[in-house]
Amino acid sequence: MGSSASQGRASTTAARFRKPSWRDPRLLVGLLLVLVSVMGVVLLVATANRSEPYYAAAGDLAVGQRITREDLTTVDAHLQDASERYLPASQELQENAVVTQRVAQGELVPATSLGTADELDRTPVGIKLETPVPAQAGPGSHVDVWVAQPKPTGRGFQEPRKLVPGAEIARVDTTDTALGGTDGVTVHVLVRQAQVGPLVDALGNDAKVTLVLDVTGSGS
Repeated sequence: MGSSASQGRASTTAARFRKPSWRDPRLLVGLLLVLVSVMGVVLLVATANRSEPYYAAAGDLAVGQRITREDLTTVDAHLQDASERYLPASQELQENAVVTQRVAQGELVPATSLGTADELDRTPVGIKLETPVPAQAGPGSHVDVWVAQPKPTGRGFQEPRKLVPGAEIARVDTTDTALGGTDGVTVHVLVRQAQVGPLVDALGNDAKVTLVLDVTGSGS
């Protein structure tokens, strides 16, 4: 009887450690779970590394500029959580859209940088300068606009005053002469609506306008 019990225990132990067959349901379920896990990781990595096309500026985009598809190019970018901040290339441009925030050439276009003309809080005004543009002044930098009105006698100018503090430069246009020289520079500065009238009045009355680089960036 003891011999029979020992044989039974040996048989049970052998069955427990017997190499499973590929037909064993437990083995198939285990393989399926491993496969699903691997596929999940692959899909997660593929999704995390997926790039999407976004609009980028084909050239410098100035505030107030009317924007068209020709002003933009597309680049593939992997932005993840920042994707909502930029304009996807799949999105149609709004009709009569204008630039409300300067975008430099090659930069991705922020979703907030395009809008309509009535959303602009600043208007570009062109100032033709007889004097050189301040050093380091260019699109995106800020300048103080100083104005000196002509004296009533017509000879000389009155004391200059700061008319527009901290105006952002939208763009700089240089006119070349037929002989290869330069026929002045027009600097387009962004001014608020209340500043447009006084500045245009000064320009129309032959006031002397000087731009001074705002190195503090305080706008005051």
